[in-house]
Amino acid sequence: QVQLVESGGGLVQAGGSLRLSCAASGRTFSSVGMGWFRQAPGREREFVARINWSGSNPYYVDSVKGRFTISRDNAKNTVYLQMNSLKPEDTAVYYCAANSPTTGQYDYWGQGTQVTVSS
Repeated sequence: QVQLVESGGGLVQAGGSLRLSCAASGRTFSSVGMGWFRQAPGREREFVARINWSGSNPYYVDSVKGRFTISRDNAKNTVYLQMNSLKPEDTAVYYCAANSPTTGQYDYWGQGTQVTVSS
């Protein structure tokens, strides 16, 4: 079982930066992949980035490549999303998620943190 709590969201001007954090509880954190997703008003939730258990092989949706960086610190049970050069279209509620060690699916989700980018 993994419990996730996001933080770090807020209001920022276009071109600015934010770093989201996702603190995890549970003994299996360091052995599972993690991901970030987002959902804008009136839109479906979309994948943003993922990282495997060791912190290697990050993968991003095309719209954030070169601007966002996902990382993790297994000693702190935390995964991060560094967001630079933010655009108004990045405005959304951002969620972190953890793979289940049994299903391999994103079965564990945080409550979300709001990111608002003003133009």
